[in-house]
Amino acid sequence: MGRKPLPLLPKIILIVGLLLLADPAAAAAHDPVAPVALQLTLVLTGALLAGFVATRLKQPAVMGELLFGVIVANLGLGFAVELRDSPAIDLLGRIGVLLLLFEVGLESSVRQLLRVGLSALLVATIGVATPLLLGWWVAAQLLPAGSSMFAPLFLGATLTATSVGITARVLQELGALDRPESRVILGAAVIDDVLGLMVLAVVAALVGAANAGESLAVGPIVLIIAKGLAFLAVSLALGVWATPWFFRWAARLRHPSTLLALGMGLCFGLAWAADAAGLAPLVGAFAAGLVLERAHSEPYRAQGERGLEELVHPIAQLFVPLFFVQIGLRTDLRALLQPGALGLSAALIAVAIVSKQACSLMVLQSKGPVDRLLVGFGMIPRGEVGLIFAGVGAGLHVAGQPVLGAAEYAAVVAMVLATTLLTPPLLQWRLRRLVRA
Repeated sequence: MGRKPLPLLPKIILIVGLLLLADPAAAAAHDPVAPVALQLTLVLTGALLAGFVATRLKQPAVMGELLFGVIVANLGLGFAVELRDSPAIDLLGRIGVLLLLFEVGLESSVRQLLRVGLSALLVATIGVATPLLLGWWVAAQLLPAGSSMFAPLFLGATLTATSVGITARVLQELGALDRPESRVILGAAVIDDVLGLMVLAVVAALVGAANAGESLAVGPIVLIIAKGLAFLAVSLALGVWATPWFFRWAARLRHPSTLLALGMGLCFGLAWAADAAGLAPLVGAFAAGLVLERAHSEPYRAQGERGLEELVHPIAQLFVPLFFVQIGLRTDLRALLQPGALGLSAALIAVAIVSKQACSLMVLQSKGPVDRLLVGFGMIPRGEVGLIFAGVGAGLHVAGQPVLGAAEYAAVVAMVLATTLLTPPLLQWRLRRLVRA
């Protein structure tokens, strides 16, 4: 009589136990790639198991990946620090989010985005102004005396930009990227990313000028805004005009990796250009995917090759989980024990949610019904963008005092974590209601 196979839960516990016992620091290796290989084993295996558990609980896999990082980071295990501070995992995770936005762009088009362009612009504008002003006012009421005069402004700025990567991953998993709400969300998220980064640049310039005892002139502010708008206009216009011809010409090379190399080259090239223009690289990656429509792959399909979406998807599936685990690994829940951090974090979470619901009221219904509540839910997460803003604020000093102290930084981290974890179940719940209706 054969032995019965282990049930699923004990298998998961056994594998997780082996992961927890592993210690990258103890792996003395002659080849520098060996520690990175072990780190990738831990992160990818943990993300796979956590994503599997999340899907069994009828939640998106991204939620499991985030929670896996949070749990590992806060258990006090030695290897968590190794993973959190690993330059290789950080770099590969950043590449992962670029691939995610590139892939999302591939599933959209400039024409589709233009159809919801006005709605996306209005949603993004209100979605930046409302949290900035409301966050500034709430922080000004709650921060203790002696805090930097720029702290309320910086806390308001951390609430402006939506983390498009998180929402895009959830919508992709739920097969909802072709819905009009998704196009509004993605368009608005990219626009408010641009606007949010402009706000950050202006606020940082104000702090720098105050530190030097000067006042900031209007000219630099106008230049910051002009660079962001020019990048979007030029990249989309040039991409739509030049890429179809170039991809058709390159198909004559008849090399099996031509299409993938050209697509990834455009993705990374525009990511670099966006960074050079003072924007987030993910804005450039999304723009690259947006201009590469299905027609670009047709000459290669005619030669019996796969389309660009099919080529990119397995690569993105490998790297994207690294990014979400990294967000979780960087979340130190003990920081919430800082004096005043819990009250401030609760207020910031409330503002973060309410302000993005306000922006959904600007969705236009002239070209068909669009569910405003779904749009509002999709705009909630702050993710890596909020952490970037908080990191900049903690690194800036006025008269020797950090703009954001330990308690303020901890409150922002709690806000980012809460909005990131709330978004997947909210989107899933709303989409199910819409499908049943």
